[in-house]
Amino acid sequence: MPSYQALRHRRSLYGARWAKAMSAAALAALLMWGGASASAQTGPEAAAGWPAYGGDQGGTRFSPARQITPANVAKLVPAWTYSTGALKLHPDAVKRSAFENTPILADGKLFVCSPFNAVSALDPGTGKPIWHYDPQIRTQGMYYPNSFNCRGVAFWHAPRADAPCPERVILNTNDLRVIALDAQTGKPCESFGEHGVVHVVPEQAPARKAGMQITSAPAVANGMIIVGSSIDDNQRVAEVPGTVNAFDAETGALKWHFDVLSGSPGIKAGAANAWGPMSIDEKRGLVFVPTSSPSPDFWGGDRPGDDKYADSVVALRIADGSVAWSFQVTHHDVWDYDVAAQPTLATITYQGQQHDAVLQPTKQGLLFTLDRDTGKPIIPVVERPVPQDGAPGEKLSPTQPFPIAPRPLAASSITPDMAYGLTFWDRGKCRDMIAQAKHEGFYTPPSTQGTIIYPFTGGGTNWGGLAFNPDSDIAYVNTSNAMHLVTLIPAAKIKAAQEDQPHIEISAQAGAPYGMKREVMLSPLHMPCNPPPWGQLHAVDLHSGKVLWDVPLGTTADLAPMSQYVLGTIGSPNVGGPMVTAGGLVFIGAAMDDFLRAFDAHSGEELWKGRLPAGGQATPMSYMWKGRQYVVIAAGGHEKLGTKRGDAVVAYALPPTHEPDAR
Repeated sequence: MPSYQALRHRRSLYGARWAKAMSAAALAALLMWGGASASAQTGPEAAAGWPAYGGDQGGTRFSPARQITPANVAKLVPAWTYSTGALKLHPDAVKRSAFENTPILADGKLFVCSPFNAVSALDPGTGKPIWHYDPQIRTQGMYYPNSFNCRGVAFWHAPRADAPCPERVILNTNDLRVIALDAQTGKPCESFGEHGVVHVVPEQAPARKAGMQITSAPAVANGMIIVGSSIDDNQRVAEVPGTVNAFDAETGALKWHFDVLSGSPGIKAGAANAWGPMSIDEKRGLVFVPTSSPSPDFWGGDRPGDDKYADSVVALRIADGSVAWSFQVTHHDVWDYDVAAQPTLATITYQGQQHDAVLQPTKQGLLFTLDRDTGKPIIPVVERPVPQDGAPGEKLSPTQPFPIAPRPLAASSITPDMAYGLTFWDRGKCRDMIAQAKHEGFYTPPSTQGTIIYPFTGGGTNWGGLAFNPDSDIAYVNTSNAMHLVTLIPAAKIKAAQEDQPHIEISAQAGAPYGMKREVMLSPLHMPCNPPPWGQLHAVDLHSGKVLWDVPLGTTADLAPMSQYVLGTIGSPNVGGPMVTAGGLVFIGAAMDDFLRAFDAHSGEELWKGRLPAGGQATPMSYMWKGRQYVVIAAGGHEKLGTKRGDAVVAYALPPTHEPDAR
């Protein structure tokens, strides 16, 4: 078994080398050569809250607050900062964490969770703690493949006034617990489960210690708490099933469960779990579940067919967990192109006709627009032929689904002549790597030769999802632009390969004829081999499906100081999502430099950026409180992106022009 340190390097989405990307040698070359809610407020402000992880139950990430505008956003200043204490409490484990939290505003409090599932209730205007709860998850010697992580919590208000612990904060933990906390005191609700705790018990043991966790916020509605799970990738064929569980919000009793692979009886596989955030339509009584690929990611010879319900948006009835409809975005996935982003529920007017829609961005950089009642595409989807020369024994789908609009938001094709580099030398090395690999465009199957997967398995769009402005029918979505080289290794040679390359991700895929090796394609100077921009923010008009603008997101400023003045804003791979406001702004962190940015929602022009104390690989949120609009982001960095670690929650606001009222 490899050491935890080796595993940490191998599990990095972007490669340990990229965390040190712009070395002194790289910078010298660059400079020489250049580059090729239930709120305590009253009145209209009460609507400008953030009661759920995605802003609302449908994940629109839209704030109706409009105090901050393109005309005054440049005046934003830090209003308060709160430390979760993670750096002091977990000085070693924080290196294996990702602070991806988006706070929620409910019951007059701001609720934050640290990567170690410690929950804090804060005063929304000052950031001062009201209460703190720590579930004491084990960190010593633990390695979670998807990092110590807590994307968010949920809030539930009991329908009965005499119910015990009537206002609850619902927390999922890395160690598979669901905990109900009294929103007033932070103490566990004794009437829920066993003294406030329900244990999610997997149907079988994971292949590796701590190989299963819960990272996304629970979905809570209609008296149910619905949770998915995150499962270690590529360990074996017969993996833990990716079961979705629903618990009674008052008692914690298990009400139903849904096995994602129940639509594919008889296949040899597990996983197909729901690790990303879910969305709720309470009126329809539906929960929209984004599902992942079956195990293992890069070999599907033991699971013939399309793997129904996997790599899909699945609409389940909240009452009993039965399937209302499903739509698959990747057939028979052997590229790790699972559905990571929260499905966004929006009402759009496409070509003059209004629809209640589900907007689903994907790792491939595609955006599907589906009818919320049926799952049928509102913007038509066509099945296009894709490469078929898979490894011996593989049974690929002959076609894959593509929406006719918008156009793909991420690059998917590369030739040796397109190789990027700072010098003739490193560009030539990238050219050689591309020429030696197998690449026939989108959906080129994994091979023993080594296959370029482009976009790489981090996206396109990952769990950060999109933001939707209901006033304009415009969606804002960020994408990464990088390549993975995935090589199938005969099973008999896996152990030797792991010993020979201990700091590269090499996994057994036990039970399959092949294991796999996955590497980000970087030059000897640790720069991406594909041309920039390496990260972008896009605006899509859902009236027509037209892309209104694309702009680079992020710089190399924190990878190599001064480099941004030579290369300019060329974008960086990013983790996290955008937030849009009625004031006409899109706020986003996500990039590999330590900034929160504001873009003009109309033009895409970057209008402001605020320096963060650590990486801002989280989705920001906004709310009005006592006459003042706040924009808040978690700034704690990200293990897999290699950004600066920290434990801060930072709030920005306009300078006060008068004493706030006493409401």
